[in-house]
Amino acid sequence: MKVRSWRFYAVCVALILAIIYILPSFQPGLWPYKTINLGLDLQGGMHLVLDVEVEKALESTMERRTYELRDQLRKERIRYTSVRQLPDGSIAVRLADTADANAFSEFHRKEFPDMTMRRHTVDQDIEFRFSISAEEKAHIEKMATEQALETIRNRIDEFGVNEPDIRIQGERRITIQLPGIEDPERAKDLIGKTALLEFKIVDDSYDVQDALDGRIPPGTELLYEIRRDAFGQETGRIPYLVKRRAVLTGASLTDARVQVDSQFNEAYVSISFDRQGARQFERITGENIHKRMAIVLDNNVYSAPVIQDRISGGSARITGSFNMESARDLAIVLRAGALPAPVRIIEERTVGPTLGAESIQKGLLSMMVGGGLVLLFMAIYYKGAGLMANLALVLNILFIASALAAFGATLTLPGIAGMVLTLGMAVDANVLIFERIREELRLGRSPIAAIHAGFDRATLTILDANVTTLIAALVLFQFGTGPVKGFAVTLCLGVLSSMFTALVMVRLIFDFLYDGKHKPVTQISI
Repeated sequence: MKVRSWRFYAVCVALILAIIYILPSFQPGLWPYKTINLGLDLQGGMHLVLDVEVEKALESTMERRTYELRDQLRKERIRYTSVRQLPDGSIAVRLADTADANAFSEFHRKEFPDMTMRRHTVDQDIEFRFSISAEEKAHIEKMATEQALETIRNRIDEFGVNEPDIRIQGERRITIQLPGIEDPERAKDLIGKTALLEFKIVDDSYDVQDALDGRIPPGTELLYEIRRDAFGQETGRIPYLVKRRAVLTGASLTDARVQVDSQFNEAYVSISFDRQGARQFERITGENIHKRMAIVLDNNVYSAPVIQDRISGGSARITGSFNMESARDLAIVLRAGALPAPVRIIEERTVGPTLGAESIQKGLLSMMVGGGLVLLFMAIYYKGAGLMANLALVLNILFIASALAAFGATLTLPGIAGMVLTLGMAVDANVLIFERIREELRLGRSPIAAIHAGFDRATLTILDANVTTLIAALVLFQFGTGPVKGFAVTLCLGVLSSMFTALVMVRLIFDFLYDGKHKPVTQISI
C-alpha cells in the first residue's frame, strides 16, 4: 500500500478537520467554535418580512431641508413670506421682495447646490421651488433600507437572539429569521418600533380643550400620553398641545440604561447625550424654565415634566408607566438608534419548538430508514466492496455535518432532504465504479487492473454528473431564499463530499486491501 500517497494525507486531513468542527455540536464548550445552526423549521422561531416605507424617509428629508432653508434665509437676511412643502414633496419659497431674486439665486448655488430650483409665477408672485433629483431620491431610499437593516440588527443583538438571519430582499424589504425566540410579540414590538425620540416644548398658552375640539393653533400638534397599569393595560390618555418642531432629538444620544427610582421603586430609563447634545439640552432647559418639556417617542408622550432649572451634565431620565421589561426594551431601541423610516410587517410565520422537534425527529427517521436500506442493499449486492461504500457513506454524513458547522451554515428541514438526496448520489458514484470493475473482470482482466480501469473510466462520468448538479445547487443558493437556500447548501456540500469519498476514500481502501505486494490478488469481493 502506498501509505504516503496524496490520498492518504487528504483523507487524514479531512477526518481530523471533520472531527474538530463536529465535536462542539455534540459537546458544546469543548472548544470555542460554532455548532450546527438549526433553522426555524427545526428549532422553532419567527420569520418576518418587513417593508421599509422609504417614502417616509424622503418626506423626513424634505421636512428637514425646509427647516434648514428657513434658518439659512434668516442668517443671510433674505426676507420671505412663506417657505412650505408642496404635496409633490418639493419646497416652495416666496420672497417678500422680488428685488432679492438675484441674491436668492446666489444663495441657492452657495447653500443648496444639490437641489434643483425652478422659478414659477403664482398669483402674480414669484415662487421658487426646490426639489431633489431622481438619483438623490434613489440614494435616500437605498440608505433608508440599509440603515433600517443595521438598526434592526443592533436591536436584535441587544435583545439576545442567537444566530439571527437578517438580510435585505429586493430594494425595500428586509427578511428576518429569529430561531428559538420565545416571545414573538415582544420581538415584533422591538423590531417595528421607529424609536424617534424628540423633546418638544408644551404650549400652555392655548387651551387644550380647544385643540381637542379641532382648533389646533398653527405650529403646534396634539399628542397623547398613554397611561398603563402594572399589567400593561391602558388606563387613560392625557392630551398635550406641543410645539410641532422638536428642540432636540435622540440623534445626540450616547447611552440609555434602565434604572430604578429608590424613592418610588419605579423603573425609568436614564439617557446620556454627547457633548453637543449636552450643550443643547442645557441651553434649551435654561431658556424654558417653568415650562413643560414633553419627551416624545414615536409621537407618544412618555412624560412632560416642568423644567425647574437649567440642566447641565448631559443626562436626563424618561419616566412613565414602565415595568422592567418595557423599560429594558425602550433602552434597547434608544441605544440601537431610530429607524430612518417606519417598517411594516407584510409576512409573518411562527414555528413552535414542539413542531420543530417533531420535524427533527421525522427528518432523522427518514435519514435512518433511507440510509439503512441503502447500506443493506450495498452490503448484499456488492459484498466487500459494498461495505467499503457503506463506510464512505457514513463518513459522507460526517463531512457534511462538520462542513455545516465550519461554515456556520443553517440546517433546515429541506437541508435534511438534501442530505438524504446526497446519500443516494454518493451510492450512485460507488455503483458506477463497482459496475465498471465488474465489467473489466468479465473481460478477463486481473483484479488489480480491473480496479484501476474501473476507477479511471468511472471518474469522468462521476465528475460530469456531479458538476451539473453542483451548478444547479449554486443557482438555487444564489437566487433562492430561506428553506430553498438551506437545501442548496446541503446539496452543494453533499455533492463535494460524495465525490471525495467515492473517488479518494474508497480508492484508498481498495489500494490498501488489494495492493498485491504481500500476496497475489486472485479475486475481489465485489
